Amino acid sequence: MKPDRNLCTDLALGALAGAAATWIMGKTTSYLYEKEGAQARQREDQARGDKTAYEVAAEKAARLAYRQLSEDERKKLGSAIHWAVGIGSGALYALLRRRLAGGGPGRELAGGALFGTAVWLLLDELGNVALGLTPGPTAFPWQTHARGLAGHLVLGLATEGVLQVADRAA
Repeated sequence: MKPDRNLCTDLALGALAGAAATWIMGKTTSYLYEKEGAQARQREDQARGDKTAYEVAAEKAARLAYRQLSEDERKKLGSAIHWAVGIGSGALYALLRRRLAGGGPGRELAGGALFGTAVWLLLDELGNVALGLTPGPTAFPWQTHARGLAGHLVLGLATEGVLQVADRAA
């Protein structure tokens, strides 16, 4: 890791890493979702009313602005919120990584995995419920939670991986 980078560079690289990691996580979780049994997928879709947590967040934001969204607008704004959270989490990770760094690549990868796990726990398992974006955890099959954890581990590891490439290029 290059500790001599300035704060703006760390934020920019973290945002880039977060965008790449969000894309990779999306591919991973989509693949896992497609491989799940029909019963688990149906139970999950019913629990979330066929809307993602980000689409529900988009609807809530629109209501605050006294607007009603079409289905297409809801999906687009929900996707934008999802990408913003992913990019923002990458930027946050880059800042934390710089301050908490120690050890070699193994420790950095462990830090990425820990960060991904924390994002899963704080956002998917706690935050979405607390904000009323999804029902509680028991409404979902275990596969939903396992896929979310796997996806966020990929998110953390991919974010760290992109930042390691940036470190070597510097």
